Amino acid sequence: QVQLVESGGGLVQAGGSLRLSCTASGRTFTTYRMGWFRQAPGKERELIARIRWNAGSSTYYADSVRGRFTISRDNSGDNPKKMVYLQMNSLKPEDTAVYYCATDLGDGWNYWGQGTQVTVSS
Repeated sequence: QVQLVESGGGLVQAGGSLRLSCTASGRTFTTYRMGWFRQAPGKERELIARIRWNAGSSTYYADSVRGRFTISRDNSGDNPKKMVYLQMNSLKPEDTAVYYCATDLGDGWNYWGQGTQVTVSS
């Protein structure tokens, strides 16, 4: 089992920044990738950024956030807890959503955090 805890959400004005953090604990030693998803009211949950745990930490961004959001991870290879961050800059009202951290141990996005609310006011 893997437990994920997100933090860092909140209310921010358009153009502002927030940094989300996610801590993964438990059976994380086989982590393949970690990612950030979001779900706005009435919309499906979408993947917005993900990072590979090996393979040079390659990243992916959805078009809607590319150039504004940056995903990163801790580099402490011996740390049994894995941390991933999402730096969100130039926030827009349409970024308002519940943001979820998730981890893939190689068989899909099977582990999820509880979510953290991000609200961007205009």
